[in-house]
Amino acid sequence: MGRIVATIDIENVSESGKAIKLDALVDTGASYITLPYAWKERFGKFESEETIELQTATQAVVEGLICGPVKIKIEGFRYIYNEILFIEMEPDNGEYEPLLGYIALEQCGAAVDMIGHRLLPVKYMDVK
Repeated sequence: MGRIVATIDIENVSESGKAIKLDALVDTGASYITLPYAWKERFGKFESEETIELQTATQAVVEGLICGPVKIKIEGFRYIYNEILFIEMEPDNGEYEPLLGYIALEQCGAAVDMIGHRLLPVKYMDVK
């Protein structure tokens, strides 16, 4: 199975200039754009923050912090506005691995091409 990595720009709508550009692993099993809690300070103060419970791939229940609104640009796709999730992560070889979940993918019109290991634009959005 191949890995798909996408470049994302994320900006806090409430604090102009508080933004980061990152590479994230496309994970269609994850709901949100998920970042390490250690990066939260880079965004300044969010308008909204809410603690939620999440279930991991190993069935463990952990707490996360949903923050927003943020402006998101997945490279090659249109800007969207949504929230991001911060969780405690352990760095692998000194680096974190942010996740790009299905909510942002669907919202910006990106489809996963598993054969070509890339994101493709969806021709039409659903209205059903």
